[in-house]
Order: sequence, then C-alpha cells, then structure tokens
Amino acid sequence: MTKILLTGFNPFNHEKINPAIEAVKLLPEEIAGCEIIKLQLPTSYQKSEKKLQAAVEREEPDFVLSVGQAGGRACLTPELVAINYDDCPVADNDGEKREGQAIDPEGPAAYFTQLPVKEMVKAVKAAGIPAEVSTTAGCFVCNHVMYYAQSLRKEHPGMQAGFIHIPFLPEQVVKRPNQPSMALETIVTGLTAAIAAFFPDGD
Repeated sequence: MTKILLTGFNPFNHEKINPAIEAVKLLPEEIAGCEIIKLQLPTSYQKSEKKLQAAVEREEPDFVLSVGQAGGRACLTPELVAINYDDCPVADNDGEKREGQAIDPEGPAAYFTQLPVKEMVKAVKAAGIPAEVSTTAGCFVCNHVMYYAQSLRKEHPGMQAGFIHIPFLPEQVVKRPNQPSMALETIVTGLTAAIAAFFPDGD
C-alpha cells in the first residue's frame, strides 16, 4: 500500500492551538487507497529536522505532505517552492531566532515540490473550498521543513514531498480583527481532497 507521511506542527508563538496538527489528527487513516501516517513536528528548526528524518527512515513513505499554519491567508495554499533561507523575527519553540542564514550552506538555492500543486488546488476548489498555489512558504520553520524534506530525497529518491499552508481557525482570530479564518472541518475536507489529487487518474 502506498504510504503518505502527513505532518503538522505543534502550537508556537504563544498560541494555544495550531490548526495544522489539529487537522492532521482528524484526517482518515486511509485516503485514495493510501495509508496515512500522522506525525506531529515541533516548531523548531533543529528538532523538526531530526524528527522528520527519523520518520522518513522508519516508514519509507512514498509521499510526504507537511501542513502548516499561515495566519493572514484565507484559503488552502499548496506551496510550489522552498528556499534555502531562514529569516524570521519570531523565535521557534526552542527560543531560536534565525536572521538571514542558509538552511544548507552547500545546498541549492531552492527546491520545487514534486506534488501536483495545480491539481491539488483544482480538487480543493471542486470540494467547495477556496485554494490557490503559493510561491512563498515564508522563511520560518514551515519553509525550513519543506526544504529539508526535499534534501532527504537524496537518500530516498522515490519519495515525493511538499507542503500546504492553511488559515487560522475562527477561535484564533477573535482578538485579530479582519484576519481570515477557516473552520477545522472545512480544512480537513480540503486536505483530504488535496491528497486525493496526488492520483488524478485514481491510480
């Protein structure tokens, strides 16, 4: 059976909840005939690498899809590219701030995802949920994990990897006027449709 490793982050930056891991928890154990393996990643530059690498080596998944929160976005956004750059004023959960440094000094400037992002967007929209392709995964731990997952393909060349950002939950924007949000159930439906789009012909 095809394996899909699905990751979501724990809360960060003084938040009590992260919709990424909450959505991952609610996804079914099987989508499009594939086994869904769920993994919580720490919002930490260093620890996320170690935990992701261990899971990839243990499970040998065919696909890796990481899910992250993108406050301010109103729809599901599959990411096209990860850049070799960490730069964010927000500290990770270990208190580490990174300002303008390469993720891998010897790595390429960027990696493109192997996932069919345009088809994923079409599938999510067909489910009645807004979506669009994103060309920037930011410069925080989300982009870091997307880039690192691509680097793992050197040892696992058959693996396809990518990332999708999701909006805040409604309860997260109560004190954030004018910020968009999306219900958790809607996010789960959208993610399910996006994953099924890995196999456009039902294969």
